[in-house]
Amino acid sequence: MTAVAPPRRRPRLVARAPQETPAGLWTYLFLALTMLFAAFPLYWMFVIATSDDQALAKLPPAVVPGDRFLTNVDEVFSLQDVYFAASLVNSVIVATVVTASVLFFCSLAGFAFAKLRFKGSSALMLFVVLTLTVPNQLGIVALYIVMGKLGWNGTLLAVIAPGLVTAFGVFYMRQFIVNTVPDELVESARMDGATTMRVYASIVLPAIRPALAVLGLLTFVATWNDFQWPLITLSGTDFPTSMVAVSDLASGNYVIYRRVLAGAFIATVPLLVMLFIGGRQIVRGIMEGAVKS
Repeated sequence: MTAVAPPRRRPRLVARAPQETPAGLWTYLFLALTMLFAAFPLYWMFVIATSDDQALAKLPPAVVPGDRFLTNVDEVFSLQDVYFAASLVNSVIVATVVTASVLFFCSLAGFAFAKLRFKGSSALMLFVVLTLTVPNQLGIVALYIVMGKLGWNGTLLAVIAPGLVTAFGVFYMRQFIVNTVPDELVESARMDGATTMRVYASIVLPAIRPALAVLGLLTFVATWNDFQWPLITLSGTDFPTSMVAVSDLASGNYVIYRRVLAGAFIATVPLLVMLFIGGRQIVRGIMEGAVKS
């Protein structure tokens, strides 16, 4: 009998990960110059905040910090008509309350739009997205009238209330939940008897922690830096926010810029601390959203 040759096996095709191209010298040089240009205004602000009045008039400009930082800071906190210390406390209160509220309400609304089925959800989501195209400045007058009717103008409630929930936060959380939480996981939890809030607390929240970190940091920074609305509603009061207090330092016939920049530097330090602590979370959240989408 003739021996039958065994069939040939096809070679396996193994998918190889794309090789990363090492960055060249010009890439590192470009990144270094970009970082230098981005950090120089903050560094120069610190230089002037530590110098005397003659530092601004020097040619070439001063680039080495001086030894008057504590003196300038003491002058900033000692000004009776600026209330700088109170403004920092007010900014912490406003930014913390607004950030906590945005994280809760936006994640809850994003979960509803992403995983719950109800009549008119698409139309409501479209309306939320369309509100992003309307400039905030168009609603300032109406907002001021509403806050006046409520008796909140001149108080921190008028600054906190308009930012308790944002359209961007709802849209961002909805997109992240759609791409992160499988429908099967939600359905299996419902079959086990979990309520909607139990699904939200036990399944959705743990899965969207990177997105919460990104949204929280962005909200805190935006609320801390908000200037126009606090300036309008807190005008003439003794408890401004930090950005309004910095503008008060720059008002008047004779402006002492070392005080202004010292106050601006102090008001910037909390943001630098927040970004230093949560910078990795921002990158992680953005990268996870990009990969899963």
